[in-house]
Amino acid sequence: MILTTSPSVEGREIRHYLGVVSAQAIMGLHVGKDITAGFRNIIGGRSKGYENEIAKAVDEVMEELKAGGENLAADAVVSIDLDYESVGTGMLMVAASGTAVKFG
Repeated sequence: MILTTSPSVEGREIRHYLGVVSAQAIMGLHVGKDITAGFRNIIGGRSKGYENEIAKAVDEVMEELKAGGENLAADAVVSIDLDYESVGTGMLMVAASGTAVKFG
């Protein structure tokens, strides 16, 4: 299963558009990560706790997009869009959508 943010796959012709697939992951961040991130906000630097949680959420939604494409017997999911949002206090949402396609 090919997963890509581009609208096409080089060397492959899209024959059928099977539909939109989407996935969401909402990750709760514990208070220790919030305190560390707040401290980093004051002094500068990267927040590894948040970065790790974002990476984990992206991995999860990409796996869900892949499963959604497989359920439609797709060869690829193209035009993937990833969105990130803070939801409430200490919650991070990653949402993704793309188009499942079949090659000729």
